[in-house]
Amino acid sequence: MSKVTLTIDGIQIEAQKGEKVLWAALEGGIYIPSLCAVRGLEPPFAACRLCFVEIEGRGIVTSCTETVADGMVVYTNTPRVKRLRRTAFELLLSHHDTDCSSCPGHGNCELQRIASRLGLKLRQNRFRPVPISYPIDSSHPLITYDPNRCILCGKCVWVCNERGSGVLNFAFRGIDTVVTTFFGLPLADSGCNSCLECAAVCPVGAIALKRDVRPPRS
Repeated sequence: MSKVTLTIDGIQIEAQKGEKVLWAALEGGIYIPSLCAVRGLEPPFAACRLCFVEIEGRGIVTSCTETVADGMVVYTNTPRVKRLRRTAFELLLSHHDTDCSSCPGHGNCELQRIASRLGLKLRQNRFRPVPISYPIDSSHPLITYDPNRCILCGKCVWVCNERGSGVLNFAFRGIDTVVTTFFGLPLADSGCNSCLECAAVCPVGAIALKRDVRPPRS
């Protein structure tokens, strides 16, 4: 495949033609936060809205959806980008259980990593928290699903349909959107084939392996 050269934060980056800006930046050692991106997935989820960048002549775009072009000039940390990214992050937290100490993903959570990299606080938010109180599904012998910690990134839905048994999907709309099984059945009764890939791709602690369960081999 042919290659193109673009400039990201003053650094020249060579990328494959057709690549997305997000992956070109990350491969070039330039950090752009993202929770929902899956390389090669078309169309991208573009759900988390954290991977904003500013492109000369284009303005603000999501880097997971923007294809590289020869001569493109990209900025990842302009004031506008930082403001939009912070707003998106705080909106995510307003609908997320931030009691990290009791979370199975504590210490291995992409939300925590992003907060650390961007200087954001998980427990400080301008937006009023949206009350959530979904039941935790512990019916499966190997995994637990806590929808109160789900960030609706869609990775578990994607991997379940690509590599698993296809039992996970989104239900409802807007603020009521939730990842669930068909007919809302418990995981143990859903036809799950126990591939455990959903727990492997979850960037937070929403789908987690139960104690003493080993992760799947990559």
